[in-house]
Parts: sequence; C-alpha cells; structure tokens
Amino acid sequence: MKHLILLSVLLVSLVTNAQSNFETGMKSAFKLWQENNTAEAEQLFERIATAETDQWLPNYYVAQLNSLKSWGEQDAAVLKANLDKAQEYLNTAKGMSSNNADIMVLQAQIYTNWVAFDGMTYGMKYSAKITELYNKAYAIAPENPMVVLGKAEWGMGSAKYFGQDTAPFCKDIAHALELFINFKPETPFHPQWGEDRAKKVLASCK
Repeated sequence: MKHLILLSVLLVSLVTNAQSNFETGMKSAFKLWQENNTAEAEQLFERIATAETDQWLPNYYVAQLNSLKSWGEQDAAVLKANLDKAQEYLNTAKGMSSNNADIMVLQAQIYTNWVAFDGMTYGMKYSAKITELYNKAYAIAPENPMVVLGKAEWGMGSAKYFGQDTAPFCKDIAHALELFINFKPETPFHPQWGEDRAKKVLASCK
C-alpha cells in the first residue's frame, strides 16, 4: 500500500512538473512574440513542440508564425520555405487534434497565403478548399470569433475580386467583434487573436 501511495505521488509530481515546464515555455514564447522577437519565439515554440509530443498548440504557433511572415513576401523561394514549414507543423497539430476549428482556420490562411502570392496559379487550386475549410470550421464553432472573422474576410476578398457587394460581409465582421467580447479560450495558450484585425476591417467598411 505504501508503495502504491509513493507511486501515485511520483506520478502526480511528474505530471505537475511537465505541465509547469509546458506553461513556463509557452509564456516565455508569447512574451518574445509580444516583444516582436518573432524568430526567437518561433524557435522556442519549436523546442516546446519537440519536448511536448502530445501538445498541438506549439506546432500551431510555429505554423502561424510562418504563415504571418509570408504575407507580402515577394521571393518565391522564401515564401515556399515558410509555407512548407507552416504546413509541416500544422500537419503535426492536425494529427494531435482532429476536427479542430482553429486548425482549420489556420489551414485556410496558409492556402490564402499562396493565393495572395499568385492568384492566377493558386486561386483555382485552393479557393474551393479555403471556402470548404471555413464552412466546416463554422459548422463546428459558430461562436468562435476567429472562425467568423476568417470566413467573413475570405468572403469579402472573393466578393471584391468578382466585383460584388461586400456589405453583407461587413455585418459578419461586426458579429465577430461582438463575439470577441465574451470569448473565453479553453486555456490562456489557446488561439485568441483577431480582435484588432476585425476593428480595422470593420472601419474600412465605413
């Protein structure tokens, strides 16, 4: 009985220590990111992902950082390296968390990176997939403001491209902003970006 108690205490201690290491690492990575040390933040997320093989979040953030730095990139080789890395880490995250709306939104954004770089080449390849991903994410998490924002922005961009009215999507952006007010991520480390972006897009509607 004494051995069982000692074993239980040891297991609890190991789990608590692992959680503590994960939380400490994630807090440090986010702090680096907030200080605009994105390269260092990315490297730390990579190390956390290697150490915490059952956690999808560090993989998600490596993918997100590589997607973000691809916006406006004109060098095809640099863009490909960034987005290939983003896809690799996102694939790992997908393997750990299926039917995850946040992962679907990021996948849509990575595809959008390609379309933004070369619409003639990648528009036909990815546009339908992007729409499908947003629709699927919305079906899973209609109250997630990042899902609503991403879906609305994609719809708005498509409408502009085809010379259609964007006003209906402005209403969706406004709805996303309303959702941000009461949105509570599952943990402090879960995705919770986009409120400032939604404000800027809504301002452009007016």
